[in-house]
Amino acid sequence: MHRAQGFTPRISVVILCYKAGETIPAFVSAVHATMDRLGYDYELVLVGNHHRGDTADTTPAVVRRLAEADPRIRALTLEKRGMMGWDARQGLAATTGDVLVLIDGDNQMPPEDIEHVCRKLVAEDLELVMTYRGCRKDSLTRRINSLIYNRVFRVLFPGYPVRDVNSKPKALTRDLYRRLRLTADGWFLDAEIIIQARRHKARLGQISTVFYRSMDRKSFVRPDAVWEFIKNLLAARLREFFIRP
Repeated sequence: MHRAQGFTPRISVVILCYKAGETIPAFVSAVHATMDRLGYDYELVLVGNHHRGDTADTTPAVVRRLAEADPRIRALTLEKRGMMGWDARQGLAATTGDVLVLIDGDNQMPPEDIEHVCRKLVAEDLELVMTYRGCRKDSLTRRINSLIYNRVFRVLFPGYPVRDVNSKPKALTRDLYRRLRLTADGWFLDAEIIIQARRHKARLGQISTVFYRSMDRKSFVRPDAVWEFIKNLLAARLREFFIRP
């Protein structure tokens, strides 16, 4: 990546691109338009990590091509050692901005929401701002799973009024990020962010969004994922008893 020496962006946007392939350029273009409206210096970290031997996945080549053409873009194309959580952690660790934004690049989450969460974070002096899916256009099964999961979360972790744990984009300050100790390699990463933000009493903001059905690729969330989530939530709740505030 070629950028001016000493350049430090105000905002770093981490886009999870796993197996998104040739749909990525259009999504990145929409993110650029959103960031230009926002008016801050920014960088995009495109996480195109891949499984060893998967020659059919064009994602690494696509994100590298985009990075070579634009100094505001960094491409991560590591051999995968985990799933979504591992990818997100690698992407966040590669950022340099004061505000970090995490979003999936599968076109289910509007890139315009990046502008909304960042404006709210700055204007209201918050530490974490995220969306909640007020309108969902994905499958009934995923909507039911999400309803169960969020209700269980609120019972186990009361007092921190998150409406939709897994929704993105999530924007957080670098100061909060430095206090987090993220370890999840899978889908539990979103909950881990919220649980630790709750522990640190991070100032929270939320905005409603529309969540679209993915037309470009199948979901990587297994049908039994809600039970895996709940098991992880119970384990995290037990760990909280042994952690000092």
